[in-house]
Amino acid sequence: MTVADEIEIRVLVASEVREHLDALAAVVVDCVEGGASVSYLAPFSLADARIALEPMVADAESGRRLILAAFVNGELVGTVQVLLAFPPNQPHRGEIAKMLVHRSARSRGIGRMLMEHAEDAARREGKTLLVLDTANGTAARLYERQGWVKVGEIPNFALYPDGSPCATIFYYKEI
Repeated sequence: MTVADEIEIRVLVASEVREHLDALAAVVVDCVEGGASVSYLAPFSLADARIALEPMVADAESGRRLILAAFVNGELVGTVQVLLAFPPNQPHRGEIAKMLVHRSARSRGIGRMLMEHAEDAARREGKTLLVLDTANGTAARLYERQGWVKVGEIPNFALYPDGSPCATIFYYKEI
């Protein structure tokens, strides 16, 4: 990435989510191939990712979820989701999910920008409290640097793509 690279982060409207489905799926596949614990086990193909993303696309189309994308020079390289639909006694709460950056685009501030935009989008939707969970690793440092409060860690909560167990850390942030 050079100074001339153009980085754009935006909420995808429903039609754009379908338009960028293959690119979104490619980011998920890359993250799974890189060992990220993001709900899926290896082997995980592009077709598997498209199928896994379909319910999320439907949620975005119905207004229950926001899907944000990061583009570098027009190429989709990252994504994050804001879950909006919760029980009636939690209208103020949202959840951050699937914050993913393609390995080729990491260490450039894209994850930080995705999170900032996700928080802004959640705020525009009337959310004042966000929660998230993440496997113990580099993303934890990103969240803590951005003011997220660690609630706790559960060992062996999920699995890495290779099937080995990993701990999961839970965070919240008032926005």
